[in-house]
Amino acid sequence: MGENKTQPEKRSVEAFLASIEPDTKREEARRLDALFRKVTGFEPVMWGASMVGYGRYHYRYESGREGDFFATGFSPRKAQHSIYIMPGYADYSAILDRLGKHSMGKSCLYVKRLTDIDMNVLGELIAAGLKDLDTQWTVHAR
Repeated sequence: MGENKTQPEKRSVEAFLASIEPDTKREEARRLDALFRKVTGFEPVMWGASMVGYGRYHYRYESGREGDFFATGFSPRKAQHSIYIMPGYADYSAILDRLGKHSMGKSCLYVKRLTDIDMNVLGELIAAGLKDLDTQWTVHAR
């Protein structure tokens, strides 16, 4: 079994956030970082080239595949923010209904602008996703 392509990096999260263009996307990324730090209590770590992760968990599937990945996080992509918060084990529709304008992937939430969503509800969603993940795989700070 191969390793995950996305691995933790030793690069500075602060330097990454400072490099984001344009200014509005950079400021939104900093707001997301502050929210994730507050909700999780974890220090961020860079994963791959552009993902900011908080916490870590080790998984092992019945197939034998296993590895480590960040528990929650985001990536400030050019078109929209990719927010990795829903491990897929629970139904978050009641929270998502209150979030605001967003779209969904398998375990990812996409938001074009933070002004389109309620940041308090996003914090609630981050906490719910982290709690849910911890019922399946133990979440660690690092």
